[in-house]
Amino acid sequence: MIATALVAMLQACGPSQEEQQLISQEERLKAWREDSAALKIAVMPTLDCLPLYVAEEHGMFQRLGADVRLKPYTAQMDCDTAIARGRVEGLVSDLVRTERLAQQGTPIIYKTATNLHWLLVTNPMARIKQLKQLDDKMLAMTRYSATDLLADFAVDSAKLKHERVFRIQLNDVGVRLSMLQTGTMDALLLPEPQATQARQLKAPVLMDSRKLDLHLGVIGFSRKALRDTARQRQVDVFIKAYNMACDTINAQGLARFRRLIEQRCGMKPGSVDSLPADIRFDHAQAPRQKDIDRAKAWLQKK
Repeated sequence: MIATALVAMLQACGPSQEEQQLISQEERLKAWREDSAALKIAVMPTLDCLPLYVAEEHGMFQRLGADVRLKPYTAQMDCDTAIARGRVEGLVSDLVRTERLAQQGTPIIYKTATNLHWLLVTNPMARIKQLKQLDDKMLAMTRYSATDLLADFAVDSAKLKHERVFRIQLNDVGVRLSMLQTGTMDALLLPEPQATQARQLKAPVLMDSRKLDLHLGVIGFSRKALRDTARQRQVDVFIKAYNMACDTINAQGLARFRRLIEQRCGMKPGSVDSLPADIRFDHAQAPRQKDIDRAKAWLQKK
């Protein structure tokens, strides 16, 4: 009896169900307001995003006085949707996709080029050693992206008919890599670190975008978002933190960030040491005009 009465008294003193719901609503509203005020950037599980991951992990954004939040996606198409609908203010992408966003009504202001690049690799079981052997084969890529442009380059270089190389749209880079692991796809265009994991599977490399004088990786922000002076200040802080993170990675090496790369990019334990030794991260600098023009010209032909 005494115990029952004590429980009843404690329940009476605690918040009611209605009060708990009100507190929960207030907490959600507070979280929404904070997220709305933060600078949100869509990122991918790719190595060009590493400076952002390092800046977040080491509190660089916060120390410099800005609330920057990274919103992870696994497909560039989802990043496009997020910025077009105002869910994020910035994104890590490539010039083909960002120029297409502008065509569709979401102009992007470029703040820096990135070291994003792609390898065209093939299924070891398919025995494809040259670009001309892509005839009547399946090539995984993303439409209206740098990989689509590179697929055109590969087909034209081999003087193949475009309709004879079957482009399979696989937007999720993890799924694309898994299609190589299962032997489902003949050829694929992959960024890092997925490209390194493909090489570990003994996948032949037919093309490397770094050798084509193409630098298509960018970080940009919607023009609409940057009309706000508070957002502009946040972006200025973002650039400072980005440069700090680049210096930190270059000084300490990729191996120092092994756990972060495995967590954020889905790289298997022990694979980080196989990444190209010459990968470096430059301070923020505008993309080259000739790369922008190349993306625009390709889109116009499409």
